[in-house]
Amino acid sequence: MADPVAIIGGTGAVGYGLALRWSRAGVPVIIGSRDAVRAREAAQRTGAVEGRENADAARDAPIVVLTVPFRSQSETLTNLKGTLREGQILVDCTVPLAAAVSGRATRMLGVWQGSAAQQAAEMVPDGVRVVAALHTIGAPTLADLDAPLDEDVLVCGDRKADKRSVAQLIARIEGLRPVDAGRLEQARIAESITAMLIGINARYKTHAGVRITGLPAELWPE
Repeated sequence: MADPVAIIGGTGAVGYGLALRWSRAGVPVIIGSRDAVRAREAAQRTGAVEGRENADAARDAPIVVLTVPFRSQSETLTNLKGTLREGQILVDCTVPLAAAVSGRATRMLGVWQGSAAQQAAEMVPDGVRVVAALHTIGAPTLADLDAPLDEDVLVCGDRKADKRSVAQLIARIEGLRPVDAGRLEQARIAESITAMLIGINARYKTHAGVRITGLPAELWPE
């Protein structure tokens, strides 16, 4: 079996949708949750290979995808410090929306480090590399396997090889095109686009995504 991907917060809307899409594409998925019972139930519904408590889920996966709300990011990463190890890639999907503190989902919270992804990079153990991605993909569309996807995913990180590994995983989901959006510090821009899209989607009652035009055919040359 190919290496699994662990989805931390896999019982939430975004994590659940990713589990569905990757499982359908043949990617072995381990769903993580604070509640192992809920994780196992979600694994059965999505076709994931297993459901575990978060720390157990993260232990065996080269790529760990963090899909928890911003209000839970710090606590979750603190609880994973004893599990995450050198060489793993953490894909941070967190968006610091004001809704985390009962504000509007179309507004962003200021993060001292610059972005939620940079905050994650400060919290993970040494040797764990953080890549920011998957901020702008709508959970309702992900979870509807009959809904076609046709949008770009902005991928930010400080190592080209890490971004390429994450891009290959993202590209397993039909209709998603990963785009190299620069270093991890650019995640603050990628994260903020989510707040804007929430407003656009509410205004037009749709599920719009991001598309970057004019790009070459080969986006990830060796």
